[in-house]
Amino acid sequence: MTHLHDHDRGLSHDLPTLLSRRRILTLLGGAGLATLAACGSESATTSGSAATTSPAATATAAAAGTQIPEETAGPYPGDGSNGVNVLSETGIVRSDITTSFGPASGVAKGVPLTIKLNVLDTGNGATGLQGAAVYLWHCDIDGKYSLYSEGITKENYLRGVQEADSSGAVTFTSIYPAAYSGRWPHIHFEVYPSLAKATASDKLRTSQLALPEDTNTLVYATTGYSTSVRNLAQTSLATDNVFSDGYSLQLATVTGSVEDGFTATLNVPV
Repeated sequence: MTHLHDHDRGLSHDLPTLLSRRRILTLLGGAGLATLAACGSESATTSGSAATTSPAATATAAAAGTQIPEETAGPYPGDGSNGVNVLSETGIVRSDITTSFGPASGVAKGVPLTIKLNVLDTGNGATGLQGAAVYLWHCDIDGKYSLYSEGITKENYLRGVQEADSSGAVTFTSIYPAAYSGRWPHIHFEVYPSLAKATASDKLRTSQLALPEDTNTLVYATTGYSTSVRNLAQTSLATDNVFSDGYSLQLATVTGSVEDGFTATLNVPV
């Protein structure tokens, strides 16, 4: 007889847990919310960055009905479209994606990066799309992808799902990804209508976030990213096979420092 462990139950098992947490927050009221806010707060200093589309400009584009470009999920999505489906595993709904979950125990090392996406509804005046689900993933410090790359096929770190809050925002705690051969530093994500529909082929959008050159340079000068220095020098946003046709809506605004970590922010009109 096969026993179904918690990590095998997927989003269908996660949803009741999430609902229970919400009921607890309701009972706690402001005190509970204040505690959570304190746990999620951080300070950051602004670093110099390449020219980006401002959040206000992106919101204006969203209000006009302009969606973030549709892009390939690549060969390592982990969403069931190319082999393994991490979306079917309990534990995938999480904010901190630096560690593996379930039976895996790996930890991704690298310069800390907080990723903040604001999902905007282009069909409703660019208001935040509350309840949307975002599945986000990217490579590690060596340019490898968990679940697929040699040596880490049993790991599932740097992958996670978050539900958008009332303003359409999701936040992930991660590490700064490497630059691997042939690609500009980037982060993949898929937007679904809801957590319940994140296990089906019901995507609102599949796209990629580009990281600015100045912060790439700062991060890749640190220990562990030496290979990224060479790879970054061999490509550009203009020649990258994903961003070469335009990246104004995909280039994140990044603030922070190597010492304190960086924060990448991007509006995602869908």
